[in-house]
Amino acid sequence: MSDKGTLYVVSAPSGAGKTSLVKALLERDSRVLVSVSHTTRDMRPGEVDGKDYNFVDMDHFNQMIGEGAFLEHADVFTNKYGTSQVWVEEQLAQGMDVILEIDWQGAQQVRRLMPECLSVFILPPSQEELRRRLTGRGTDSQDVIDHRMSQAVSEMSHYGEYDYMIINDDFDTALNELVAVFLSRRLGQNRQSQKHQELLQGLLSA
Repeated sequence: MSDKGTLYVVSAPSGAGKTSLVKALLERDSRVLVSVSHTTRDMRPGEVDGKDYNFVDMDHFNQMIGEGAFLEHADVFTNKYGTSQVWVEEQLAQGMDVILEIDWQGAQQVRRLMPECLSVFILPPSQEELRRRLTGRGTDSQDVIDHRMSQAVSEMSHYGEYDYMIINDDFDTALNELVAVFLSRRLGQNRQSQKHQELLQGLLSA
């Protein structure tokens, strides 16, 4: 029996460090992929179609919605974003673990279609630290930061819907905890017994 991968949903408020943690995880674990979303927004300088996003026009996106092609999709301002269910299932069938970096609303959509997925919520150590990180970026006005903070409090209230919770206070500690989530899943008895059937038969033969 093939060793099928696991689908993971990873969510966090802006500034909690989710993107950095996932990037570091990918550098340490070759069996993990991040889903490349479809989007209707314009490609930005330096972005690569099929790597950063799958860029499609609005008609194509709406057609995919009608065909039930998305595990989850959302409207963000005037653009749409979505996760291809076919692509995700293909990667899982090949034994790859797949990460969806989406918000709690997208996570709810995914759980309805693939209830076997596992979910991780990443939190900052405090509101003060979260504000410091958002301010430290130096890219947003105070009004934007205040809005992000307000959104963050609302988003963080959904932590209880997730299977795992990681507090990103010390980055290396948080990364080790994220790695442990993926490793512990692979070491579960069901997956190990399927993967090592011949070995177990040899060990248990009279």
